[in-house]
Amino acid sequence: MAGQQFQYDDSGNTFFYFLTSFVGLIVIPATYYLWPRDQNAEQLRLKSLRKVHGRCLWYRLRLMKSQQSIVPTLKKAALLFGWAVFLLLAYKVSKLDREYQEYNPYEVLNLDPGASLSEIKKQYRVLSLKFHPDKGGDESTFMRIAKAYAALTNEQSRQNWETYGNPDGPGATSFGIALPAWIVDQKNSMLVLLVYGLAFMVILPVVVGTWWYRSIRYSGDQILINTTQLFMHFMYKTPNMNMKRLAMVLTAAFEFDPRSNKDATIRPTDNIEVPQLIRELGNINVKKKEPPFCYPYSLKARVLVLAHLARMDVSEELDEDQRFVVRKSPALLQEMINVGCQLTMMANSRGGFHAPRLVTIENCMKLTQMIVQGLQESKSPLLQLPHFEEEHLRYCVSKKYKVRSLQDLVSLKDSDRRNMLRFLGEEKYDEVFAVLGSFPHITMDTKLQVLDDEDSNNITAGSIVTVTVTLTRKRMSEVFEKEQDSSTPCLTEDAATTEEAGDVSKTKTKVWQNKSKGAKKTAKSKKKKLTKKKATPAPAKTKQANGTVAGNEVVAAAAAAAATATTVTAATVTATTTTTAVVKEEEDEVSDKGSESEEGEANKDSPSERDEDSDKQSDTEVDEMAGDDEEEWEALQQSIQRRERALLETKSKVTHPVYSIYFAEEKHEWWWLYIADRRDQTLVSMPYHVCTLKDTEEVELKFPAPSKTGNYQYSVILRSDSYLGLDQIKPLKLEVHEAKAMLDNHPQWDIPDTEEEDEEQEDSDGIEESEDDDEDND
Repeated sequence: MAGQQFQYDDSGNTFFYFLTSFVGLIVIPATYYLWPRDQNAEQLRLKSLRKVHGRCLWYRLRLMKSQQSIVPTLKKAALLFGWAVFLLLAYKVSKLDREYQEYNPYEVLNLDPGASLSEIKKQYRVLSLKFHPDKGGDESTFMRIAKAYAALTNEQSRQNWETYGNPDGPGATSFGIALPAWIVDQKNSMLVLLVYGLAFMVILPVVVGTWWYRSIRYSGDQILINTTQLFMHFMYKTPNMNMKRLAMVLTAAFEFDPRSNKDATIRPTDNIEVPQLIRELGNINVKKKEPPFCYPYSLKARVLVLAHLARMDVSEELDEDQRFVVRKSPALLQEMINVGCQLTMMANSRGGFHAPRLVTIENCMKLTQMIVQGLQESKSPLLQLPHFEEEHLRYCVSKKYKVRSLQDLVSLKDSDRRNMLRFLGEEKYDEVFAVLGSFPHITMDTKLQVLDDEDSNNITAGSIVTVTVTLTRKRMSEVFEKEQDSSTPCLTEDAATTEEAGDVSKTKTKVWQNKSKGAKKTAKSKKKKLTKKKATPAPAKTKQANGTVAGNEVVAAAAAAAATATTVTAATVTATTTTTAVVKEEEDEVSDKGSESEEGEANKDSPSERDEDSDKQSDTEVDEMAGDDEEEWEALQQSIQRRERALLETKSKVTHPVYSIYFAEEKHEWWWLYIADRRDQTLVSMPYHVCTLKDTEEVELKFPAPSKTGNYQYSVILRSDSYLGLDQIKPLKLEVHEAKAMLDNHPQWDIPDTEEEDEEQEDSDGIEESEDDDEDND
C-alpha cells in the first residue's frame, strides 16, 4: 500500500497559485459591485430633469456633490491597483515550471512513440556515452535515461509504467500545502504565532462584536429600537394625537440625540440661535417639562422641523442640522405608522386597551407630506408649485376662478389659466405648467370578492374579504384641458367631506321631487284610464281545431288605426296613437293567453315532451354552473400565480422623482393604500405602502367581514407620502349576509349498510384466498 507524505512548498510555486486565486476571488466581484457607474449617464439623467426639478434643493445638492466628490476616483484607483496585482501574479504563475508532469520514457530518450527495440537500444548507447558519470556526464540525467530504458525493455518495468505511470511501481501519495516553508520554520515560529493571535483573537472578535452590538440597536428598517419603543409608549398613552403633539413625539426620536447617533450634533451656538427661532415661531410648548420633550436635542429638532414647515431662513450651521432632521423624518413617520398598525391589531385580537384612532395614523401621513413639501397644514396646496407665494393666492381664489386645489387648476382652460396667472411671465408660466404636468394623476379601480369560496360575490359574516385595487398612474399633463368627471366615485378628501356635508340638503330636495313625481304619476294614470275606456273592445276569441287563436280581425283593426293615425291632425295624433297602443297591448294579451292555452294542451297531451323540456332545462343549468365553476377556478389560479410572482419578483422602488423645493434628498413617489371606517374612525385594513407604482400596480387588501349582517359603508383611501392635495377616497359598500349553517350530514357521507357488508365480505374473501394460497405453497 502506498504511503502518504505531507510537505510544504519549498520553492513557493504552489503558494503563487493559491495567492492568485485568492486575489481573483476578491477583485472580480468587487469590480462588479463597486465600480462607479457611468457618470455621463447620471449627468444625462440630471440634465433631463433640469426643466422640472431645477429649482429643487435636492437637485442643486446633487449637482454640487457630483462635481466635488472624489469617492468614485478613489474607488477606481483601488480597483485598478487590485487588478494590477492580480495580473502580476497571473504572469508569475504562467512563468513557473511545471513540477508535476506525466512520466514518458520516450520523451526522456528523445524517441518517437512506437520506436522499435533496436532503435531504443541504439539511442540508449548514444545517450550513455554522452551522460555517463565516468565520461563526465550528469549522474541524475543518466539515472533517468537508465530508468526510461528499463521501462521500455524490461517486462516488469513496462507493466508498472502502463499501470501506475511509474516504472518503479506505486509510489507515495504527496499532498502539498500551498504555504511557503518559511512559515513553519523554527526561526519564524514566534512571529507567525503573533500574527495569528493578533488576527484571530483581537481583530476578528473586535470587528464581529462591533457589527453585532451596532446591528442589535436597529430594526429592519434601520430605526433605533429605543425610538420604536418611544413611539409605542406615546401612541399607547395618547391614542388621539393632533398635529402639534405628533410633531413633538417625532422630534423626540433618539436619532436626533448625539448620545445615540453620532451624525446628530449639538453646537455651542445653539444656545443663541435656537431661542431666536423660538421667538419667531411663537407657541411651541417650550415650557412643557415632560421628558423627553424638554431635552435640548428634542427641542432643537422640533424647532428645526417647525421652521422648515414655515419656510423660514436659518443660519448655515443650523441649515446643515435641519437637512439632517428633515431627511430622517419620513422614515421615522413610517415607523410611527407601523407602530400604530401593530397596536391596532393587538387591540382587535386581545382587547383591553384603546387602539390609536384613525386620525392619528392619518396625521402621520399628512405630516410626511408637509415635511417633504415644506408646508404647514393650513396652507394651500398651490404653494407646492414654483413662483407661487401667499400674495398670489388671491388671484386664484377669486369669485371668477375659485381655484383652491391642483385639480381645479388643471381643469381650467388654457386661456383662463393664463389670464389668472398673468402675474407670471412667459418663462415662469411655462415652468409652472411643466411642473404641474409632472404631478401624478392616479385612477383607482376596486373589485370586491371572497376568495376560496363557492360564491365569491356573496359576503357572509366573518368571511375574509379581498379588495383588489388597481392603481394606474398618469402624468397630470395628460388630463390638461379635460374637466374631471363629476360622476366618478373617486374623490379627493376635500370633495368627500363636502359631499358628506351636503347630504342633508340633497335629501330635502328629494322629498319635494318625490311629491311632484307622485302627482304627475296620478295624473298620467287617470289619462290612461280614460283612454282605455274610450278604446274599442277587441273582437271575441274563437278557438280553432288546432288550438290556435284567430286574431286576424285584431291585426286588421290595429293596421287600420295605424293608417288613420297618419292622416289626422296633430291634435288627434296622441289619441289615435294611444288607442293603437291599447289595441296592441290587448292583442299581445290575446296572443299570450292563446299560447299559454296551447302549451297547456300540448303538455297535457304529451308528457314525454314535458320530461324532455325539463331535462334540457336541467342540462342548461348544469352547464351554466359548470361554466361559473371554471371561471372561478381560473380566477383563483390567476390570483395564486400573481401572489407567487409577487413573492419571487423584486421590483425596484425607484418610481418617479418628487418635485419638492425644500427637501434635501431625492425622493420618489410612494403611496399608502388602506380601507377605513370613517364613521367610527377605525382602520378596517392595515395601510399598504405602495413603493413600486410606475405605471400600473395591483394591490390586494384583506380584512374580516363584520360578524353582524347588514349594510356597511367603508372607504378605500389612497394617500401620497410626498404631495399635498392628491389624496383620493372611494366609497366601498359592503352587504353582509348570514353565514351558511354547517352541515352535520351529507348524502355523500351516508354509506348504505349493504355497501359496508359487501366491503367486509370482500375483505374476508381476500383473507381466505390468501390463506389458501399459502397452504398450497406449503
